[in-house]
Amino acid sequence: MIKKLLVYLTHPHVDTWNFKPMHREILQSQIPGLVVSVCYNSKEFLDRLPEAEAVVVWYFKKEWLKKAPKLHLIATPAAGRDWIDAEPHDHLKISFGGFHGRMIAESVTGAIFYFLKAFRFSAKMQAQSKWAVKKVSDRLQSLYQAKVTILGFGRIGQTIGRTLKPFGCHITGVKRTPIPSPDYFTAEDRLVTMENLPEVLKETDHLVLVLPGGGETQGILKREHFKMLKPSCYLYNVGRGNVCQEVDLVAALEAGEIAGAYLDVFEKEPLAAESALWQMDNVLIQPHLSAASPQYLELFVRELADRINSGQL
Repeated sequence: MIKKLLVYLTHPHVDTWNFKPMHREILQSQIPGLVVSVCYNSKEFLDRLPEAEAVVVWYFKKEWLKKAPKLHLIATPAAGRDWIDAEPHDHLKISFGGFHGRMIAESVTGAIFYFLKAFRFSAKMQAQSKWAVKKVSDRLQSLYQAKVTILGFGRIGQTIGRTLKPFGCHITGVKRTPIPSPDYFTAEDRLVTMENLPEVLKETDHLVLVLPGGGETQGILKREHFKMLKPSCYLYNVGRGNVCQEVDLVAALEAGEIAGAYLDVFEKEPLAAESALWQMDNVLIQPHLSAASPQYLELFVRELADRINSGQL
C-alpha cells in the first residue's frame, strides 16, 4: 500500500483544477496511513520527487523518472494521455482519470438543447424586446427519435449515451473494436465499428466526437465525411481537436453541409483570434472546459482512493 503521495496540481486560470486542503483530507481519510505532501511549483516538486512513492500531477516529463527511484505510481486527473511522458512497467503504474463522463455528458446535453431549442435566437429576440412566437417556433426541434452517433464509444462516450437516452433518441456507438451493448440500449440502438461509419453518418442527426488524441485519430474525420452528413446534422467535439482539420470544419459549416457545431477542443489551442469559427452564429465555442465543474477534483481523489484501496494501483 502506498504511504507517501506527492501532489503537484495547480492551474493558473481554472480554480476547480487546483488541489485544495479538502482534497488532501479526503485522500488521507480514505487511505489508511497515507501521508499527502502538496507542492505549489515545479522546483518544489522536483526537489521532493526523489522520496515520492506516488505522485499526482497534470503532467510528467520522461527525464523526471531519473529523479524518482522510489516512484511506483503516476496519477493524473486528466483522461487524455497527452501530458504524461512515461510508460508503465513492472514497478511503475500510470493512472488516468475515469470520472469525466457525467460532466462531459452535461455539456453535450446542454449544447444539444442550445441548438434544438433555439436559445441563441431567443436571446437575440429578447434583447430586442420582441415576442417572436412564429420566428422562434419555426426553429424549435426535439431530441425525441433523433439519431445520435457517438464516435468514440469508450467510458465517456457510453456515459453520454446513457444521459441522452431518456430523451427518446436512438444511439449508435462507433468503436474500433466490438464490445457488448450497454445495459441501457434498446432495440433501436446499435454498436458498429469504423468500417460502418459512412453509412451511419448519412442518417445521423447529432454527431458526438469523443475520440482521444494521437496518431491513430489524426485527421480521422475528413471533408468527405462532412459531405455524408445531413445538412440538418449538428456536430459536437469533446474529445480532441486533431480528429479533423479546422479548414475542413469551417468549409463544411460555410457550405451548409452541417447545421452547426459545439466545439470544446481544437486542432490548435488556444483557438486563434483570427479563426473564422469565432464569428459563426451556428457555432458554440468553449475553451476546453466540457469536463470542468466544482466537483472535478473531489471526484478524482475519491476515484483514486478507491483504486488504491482495491489494489488496482
